[in-house]
Amino acid sequence: MDGADRQTVTVYSDYVCPFCYLGRRSLDRYRERTETPPVVEWHPFDLRADRRGPDGEIDPTADDGKDDAYYEKARENVERLREEYDVDMAQTLVRDVDSRNAQLVSLHVQSAHPDAWPAFDSAVFDALWQAERDVGDPDVLADLAADVDLDRSVVADALTDDDLEDRLTEMFEAARVRGVRGVPTFTTDGEAVSGAIPPEHFERLFEG
Repeated sequence: MDGADRQTVTVYSDYVCPFCYLGRRSLDRYRERTETPPVVEWHPFDLRADRRGPDGEIDPTADDGKDDAYYEKARENVERLREEYDVDMAQTLVRDVDSRNAQLVSLHVQSAHPDAWPAFDSAVFDALWQAERDVGDPDVLADLAADVDLDRSVVADALTDDDLEDRLTEMFEAARVRGVRGVPTFTTDGEAVSGAIPPEHFERLFEG
């Protein structure tokens, strides 16, 4: 069955979200074991939106309503799912990495080099959650591009493209307008599920 006949799942996610990483690994496992894996379309989401200042940079003093108890509960949930899904993670939460550069480059790769995008997308997730690299660093992103046989210049191309910057901002807003309030969110055929769901839930979503 070719891509035109397969179902498509739109994934709203942010690289700095540990549940997005876990959810994507779960989706990958479902796709590996089914004869007709759905086509993945990525839609960026800004998990740090409530902490951005007027210049677009993250304001470490901004109050986003998330206290230490919130992060501790999130850490516990990540650990539980990491063990349940048997996913290697070198860290469970990341609060000091801005993924905007990574999302800009990923959006550029998805558009200009679609065949390379799945590998680049996985490389960014793995770099942050397994290798503890700062995926907001252009040099790190250039390394990841080279690792998936892309020219390192794709990073500079993306980060100096004002139209791409505007497009990313518009996609962030579009996600909110569509009612996406948390990530990961997976949508297909008018249905939407949120959270790092296990592979069998994807089976019910796609196969009934």
